[in-house]
Amino acid sequence: MSAFTAAVNTAVTPSVSSDQQSISGTADAQPASVGTTDTALLKAKESEEAAKIDAYFTQNGMPLAGYGIKMVTEAEKHNIDWRLIPAIAIRESTGGLHQCKSVTYSPFGFGSCHISFKSYNDAIEVVATNLGGDNPNTAMHYQGKSTKAILLTYNPPSVVPHYADQVMSLMTNIDNTKV
Repeated sequence: MSAFTAAVNTAVTPSVSSDQQSISGTADAQPASVGTTDTALLKAKESEEAAKIDAYFTQNGMPLAGYGIKMVTEAEKHNIDWRLIPAIAIRESTGGLHQCKSVTYSPFGFGSCHISFKSYNDAIEVVATNLGGDNPNTAMHYQGKSTKAILLTYNPPSVVPHYADQVMSLMTNIDNTKV
């Protein structure tokens, strides 16, 4: 097992569950009407982004259809591009169609197919936490990097030439998906 895989295996599990997340901030921070409007706008944006992801997956017969909102929520939580996680899934496993067989729920090729997850939701959370630089064990690889730099670290050109450009192209395709 590589040092990177060992570090990823000790990934920090988010301390707040999905159903406990608050995206509006605290009530003391701003008047309720402003928080409600901001929350409504954010939810509308997230819904549109999630719809594009789900439409792309559905139109292409990919098993990860329906996970768009989870991908968008985790991207927002970890300050990464909302299209990054689904584009990696498309590049690595055709959106879950050809995912790693030696492990469970692993459509992202994360840890070179040596890491199993409890569910797709778990996989999305762990991958987003790592790529966002929020896992102390892997932060030195991803924290503070641009999307392209994250991709160059995730799968370097010495391993897969043009990987970053391929994923970036898929990100554009997702964004251009009609809902």
